[in-house]
This record gives sequence, structure tokens and C-alpha cells, in this order.
Amino acid sequence: MGRIRVLVVDDHRIFAEALAAALAAEPDVEVGAAGSAAAAERALERAAAEGRAYDVALIDADLGAGAGAAGAADRAGSGGEPAEEARRRPPPTVPPGAVPPGAVPPPRRSTAVPPAPAAVLRPADQARSDQLRAEQARADQLRPAAPPPDGIGLIGRLRRAHPGLRAVVLATADDPRRAARALHAGATGWVAKESSLARLLAVVRGVLRDETHLPPALLTGVIRELTTARRDRTESERLVDTLTPREKQILRCMVAGLGRQAVAERLYLSPHTVRTHMQNVLGKLGVHSTLAAVAVARRAGVGPAEPAAPPSIASAP
Repeated sequence: MGRIRVLVVDDHRIFAEALAAALAAEPDVEVGAAGSAAAAERALERAAAEGRAYDVALIDADLGAGAGAAGAADRAGSGGEPAEEARRRPPPTVPPGAVPPGAVPPPRRSTAVPPAPAAVLRPADQARSDQLRAEQARADQLRPAAPPPDGIGLIGRLRRAHPGLRAVVLATADDPRRAARALHAGATGWVAKESSLARLLAVVRGVLRDETHLPPALLTGVIRELTTARRDRTESERLVDTLTPREKQILRCMVAGLGRQAVAERLYLSPHTVRTHMQNVLGKLGVHSTLAAVAVARRAGVGPAEPAAPPSIASAP
């Protein structure tokens, strides 16, 4: 095995610098660092364009979670000034009438006349536009909540853009559910941040041999999480397969958040027919509400129906 190019992705600057320095001391390791998801994506793209692609990314599981006032205070000052010195510095004096540094000046009164609207909606188009907005609002309510952005969410994007990249999660605590999510996203390793350098290097070299590395204490929980997720998906797929083609079409409209009237207009059916189809869908899926039906559909991989075309806009005379 030749030189290993490792990218450390962590927004805890002191930890990232210490880890990068320790790895760089190894004769066969070359290290880069990125303090955010965007910086990591830029670094990987630049390295690939230069023909020096990274082999492994070590990604903080909680990337971005610590960004805030405390993180900004720890990075206060310019030119590497310590945060403590920045806090001890007395505040600058402000001349009378001047705006303090960092303050937002009062808005100036504008005398400009707003331009007249260039287009108006016909009454029928306005009603359709209101209906589309209502459909979108319902779709937003029915859409399952996405997990908060973190380093695990970054893994999927990096793996899609750089299929040859191996991803290893750096975690402050063992969490079977998050570890299972990381494996599903494409990670091949999970390492505690307090692990020894020897352990981390063993994982880095192992994933390059296409091995998957998990702490023994996590293994049982991760297997349980993966098995449960697969069982739920398999059962949901079986239930969805019992639907007729028309009922699957209705279900996709339900996933899109469309109400009965909107589905009727979309599929050129009567509201009574749509109501019957929806009741059949709920019965075959073994649920009692639209929200529960949408949850089953999502687990089975059923996507929403395509959005309807927006109404035409007529220019004002």
C-alpha cells in the first residue's frame, strides 16, 4: 500500500489540528483538514481535479452541531489570537453619534415608489394558485422530518460524488441508531474520538482493504437496528404490493400531500371515487389515517406524485 491521503473533517479546531498533526507524523500518511461540510466538499473536488484524490475521510459525527456563540468565541480574534486574550481586550470607544462596531445602522427612509405589478392572475388562475399553495402546505406537513444536519448526513453526499472515498465516523459516544444510519449512508468505520492513534490507523488501513470496522460494544445494537429497518421496509413493500395500479397512484398523491378534491382533479375522477380508493388503500395497508399510510409508503420507497403544472399568468393590459 502506498501513501494514504486522509482528510480530517471536524469543526472542533483544537481536536482537528491535534489529530492531523498526529496522523501526519506517520511516514505513509498525508493529511488535509476541513472545518465544515462545504470546505470538505471543496477540498475533495480540488484534490480529485489535481489527480491526488483522498483515500479516507475522517468525519465528525456531530459536524456543525457545535457552531454557535461558544464556537465563535473560541475562534475569536484574527491571525490566530487566543480566544481568552480577545475576551480580555477592553471594548473600543465609540465617538458620539457613531454606530458601534457590529451594530446595524438604522434604515434610511426610502422615497422610491414601488413598481407596479407586471402581471396579474385571472380569478380562475388565482383559485388554482391558492389550491397549489394549500397542497404544498399539506405536503410539507406530511413529509417525514429529516434528521438534523450532521457529519453522517455529509457522508452520503461525499460517497455519491467520490465513490472511491472511504468514510470513517469520529464519534464522542456510541449510538447504535446513528451508527446504523452511517453505515446505510456509506460509512465503513466508526471510531470513538478518545481512541488511540494506533486504533485509528488500524481502522484507516482496514477500510482501505474493504473491511468494515465497528466497536464490539456497538455491533449487537447496529445489527438490531439494521434488521429492524429491513424488516419494516420488507413488510411495507409487501403491503404496498397488494394495491392495484390505481390505488398506488392514489397513494403517491397522498404522499404528495394532496387532498381528496385535488386528487380528483389530478386524476379526472369524482371525489366519491377518490374517497373509495383512499378507504381501500387504508384498509389494505392496515392503517387508519392518511399520515400512517404515508409513513408505510415512505418505508416502502414510494415517492410522491409529480407536482401539477403551475397556472398560466396573463399580463396586465
